[in-house]
Amino acid sequence: AIAASAAVVQRAAAGDAPVYGVNTGFGKLASTRISAEDLATLQRNLIRSHSVGVGEPLAAPVVRLMLALKAASLARGHSGVRPVVIETLIAAHNAGLVPVVPAQGSVGASGDLAPLSHMTLALMGEGEFLVDGGDGLRRRPAADILRAAGIAPLVLEAKEGLALINGTQTSTALALHAFFAFEPVLEAALVVGALTVDAARGSDGPFDPRIHILRGQPGQIDVAQVYRHLLLGSAIRKSHLDGDDRVQDPYCLRCQPQVVGACLDQLRHAALVLLREANAVTDNPLVFAQEGELGDMMISGGHF
Repeated sequence: AIAASAAVVQRAAAGDAPVYGVNTGFGKLASTRISAEDLATLQRNLIRSHSVGVGEPLAAPVVRLMLALKAASLARGHSGVRPVVIETLIAAHNAGLVPVVPAQGSVGASGDLAPLSHMTLALMGEGEFLVDGGDGLRRRPAADILRAAGIAPLVLEAKEGLALINGTQTSTALALHAFFAFEPVLEAALVVGALTVDAARGSDGPFDPRIHILRGQPGQIDVAQVYRHLLLGSAIRKSHLDGDDRVQDPYCLRCQPQVVGACLDQLRHAALVLLREANAVTDNPLVFAQEGELGDMMISGGHF
């Protein structure tokens, strides 16, 4: 599929018909025709012109996610890039390389152009990588780091620069990074909540499955089950089963399944959205390599 979509782009680049992102300018310059001998220069200059981020570099785990997500998206075979583009992304990721991607600055109307441009610039050997200098991370010229890793600098052809920087891989990487950080926070909240019930000599009645089934909220039902398991066999609970004159516990104890359960429902929803986006094709235009006219095989949209 990758080879077939790349062949469509190469056919467009060799033809006379204007095709956005292949032999035309970008944005307001979409009606400006680019000569065949300048198509590679067009893609290279696109990356250079959009590498305008500022501020501290994004965290290494976020940037490594960007590399992986972009490789996965392009590997779906609807972006028109050659296999070497995907192989370079994978090689950089597997070598543990971290392109310097400034945390601020992009074009809000067109996805993650600036951060993805900085990522691509490093793969071209013109940007920088973050490396461990022994006393912390340091910026090093990309050409030197690629050479040391045995990775050839990426030389872009028609549409490949556009495919690399049109998309949502930075936004998705940041969201995934936050998602992964939040999972242990939710787990800690459950443990702290159960400890609090025990310390306050609270009842486990509010976690009875029968009352939560009546409401039917999945997160609430599952969280109540977690509390029951965490409180199972509590000696503190057994010590005050008899002679306790309290009728019911305060909200902060007995409403935990309702509150934390709602958080779990949102976490699951976020997981589903991010799973879809992590596997999505989000660049533009998109390539459909079936038989037909060129206009039917390359379609502009707005996924980014």
